[in-house]
Amino acid sequence: MEFTADELWSQVLEAARSRLTEQTYRTWLAETEAAGLTDSELLVEAPSAFHVEWVEEKYAALLGESIERILGRPLRLEFRSGRPASLPLLPTVELATPLPPQGPRVPSPALNERYTFDRFVVGDNSELATAACHAVAQEPARRYNPLFLYGGVGLGKTHLMHAIGNAITGRDPASLISYLPAEQFTNDLVTAIQNGTTSGFRRLYRQSDVLLVDDIQFLEGKERTQEEFFHTFNALYNARKQIVLTSDRPPKEIPGLEDRLVSRFEWGLVADITQPDYETRVAILRKKASDDGLSLDAGVIDFIARSCTASVRELEGAVIKLLAFSSLTQQDITVELARRALQVTRGGELRHRGATLTAEHIRKAVSRRWNVTVEALTSKRRTKDLTIPRQVAMYLIRDLLEYPLVRIGALFGDRDHSTVIHSIRKVEGTMTDDPSFRRSVEALRDELRKPGGWV
Repeated sequence: MEFTADELWSQVLEAARSRLTEQTYRTWLAETEAAGLTDSELLVEAPSAFHVEWVEEKYAALLGESIERILGRPLRLEFRSGRPASLPLLPTVELATPLPPQGPRVPSPALNERYTFDRFVVGDNSELATAACHAVAQEPARRYNPLFLYGGVGLGKTHLMHAIGNAITGRDPASLISYLPAEQFTNDLVTAIQNGTTSGFRRLYRQSDVLLVDDIQFLEGKERTQEEFFHTFNALYNARKQIVLTSDRPPKEIPGLEDRLVSRFEWGLVADITQPDYETRVAILRKKASDDGLSLDAGVIDFIARSCTASVRELEGAVIKLLAFSSLTQQDITVELARRALQVTRGGELRHRGATLTAEHIRKAVSRRWNVTVEALTSKRRTKDLTIPRQVAMYLIRDLLEYPLVRIGALFGDRDHSTVIHSIRKVEGTMTDDPSFRRSVEALRDELRKPGGWV
């Protein structure tokens, strides 16, 4: 069967779409187009050089397999960067004031100079978000506008946001980078209303070349603030200025956020940052030790990486606490000293002020959260209302106490280790796919890690 370039690429995209998430497909492949076809090569045009690099690295093998299945023979796949797709203008009829004329401007001093790309450790948990941030820093407002980063506390969203600002400022010192928490936007608006200076307030933010707003979820339920931010967003977007936002959840899951803002926040790219895995935690600790001139041996790094699993901020806090403990006690940093400093026992139990977190505490906490009894949780019954909390309890016991698999199985009706492994992997997979479930499990884990949080 003979194909035109467009027909072949259309079938290839259709096959790839069935094997990728919809977000991945829309972000990286939806805007690609066939540019030529010969007996030995299919030429494909992507919107930018960054797209070309990413697709070649991540999806070339998948696309090549699809081509071979369709044609019955391999075909070389070549990508080239085409003209960026035109960005639609947002409606401007609701703009309260026009953009001010250009004039002398000073870059924002609010950026943290320590938050740069070279100080950020990239893992599987943050690969897409980091790549998108690099792209935005290289070509502001060209592709991902706005860029919306979301994830739990202390995972690196603010670091990446500052890294974008620092990279742009380093390349173009004349750029006006405005960084602020969402609460500051609200506070500035309230002050402007009180003082009758709303025109100045609008000019302040609408002259930015890059607007970086942290914790945008704090706009929820604030109607006047959302109204002003909507117009500010429109003004900057229409002026081809870059907007970067962070939140603890994706736009659609922020309660009390107007639909028109949700729509605009999803206009560009929405990327999440999840908890770092063990290997990434080790890399983060090694990087911090190197950057700060610390001497931490492999055993200590391994211990901290296994004990602190919630966030990057927790890892950094553990190192600071360990250094302070070492200084105060005048003892060398060892695994045993780290164990004492971080209040973790040899059995993998968390100890706070004389109280010890045990598997029983975890089972009770999970039972309360899912409204089942501990007896039912540890029974042989396999009903749906028991399966999920039972798997979560196994996951948390393994994560917080590091019990052996056989010991965990014994706590839940003498289940074998393969069942425990399946349960843990099931929870990890669901946390990756379901943000609401992930937040629920993370909230319970954070509660259990707090002093007395299991009481």
